Amino acid sequence: MWREYADQSARTRNPARQLKGANMSLQDERNRPVIEEFRSHGGKVGGPFENMPLLLLHTTGAKSGQPRLNPVAYSADGKRFVIVASKGGGPTNPDWYYNLLAHPLVEVELGSGRFPARASVAGEPERSRLYARHAAAMPAFAEYRRRTKRLIPVVLLERT
Repeated sequence: MWREYADQSARTRNPARQLKGANMSLQDERNRPVIEEFRSHGGKVGGPFENMPLLLLHTTGAKSGQPRLNPVAYSADGKRFVIVASKGGGPTNPDWYYNLLAHPLVEVELGSGRFPARASVAGEPERSRLYARHAAAMPAFAEYRRRTKRLIPVVLLERT
């Protein structure tokens, strides 16, 4: 499903770049069924995300100040949750990454619970260690690393 969306988006993208609002609308539409399934099944999602640990990340828009919601794959490091700003190996970081840089206090939905958290970006050598563990658990992230020239950020979420 995600790959089909990315392929379709790449074919129809306006070289002059679509309006930011139009992109956000597409993002919201893509995420909506995943979010609905997550909430109706206590954090479990099927299809291409079956058996993948997901959380719902609530952020505040870096520029707009508006609430944003994204499903994100995670791994654990002790009591911390590890998320990776891979954007499927795209050339830029996902919008949610910039949102949490601007507003590091976030909310996390995990299973049927919800809690406040503080986001921080892992520095080296911790970033590399956590990325390797994340990719070992979810091999798609190893592929994302091969697809891009950028250093993919690793974000830590800690309950507050």
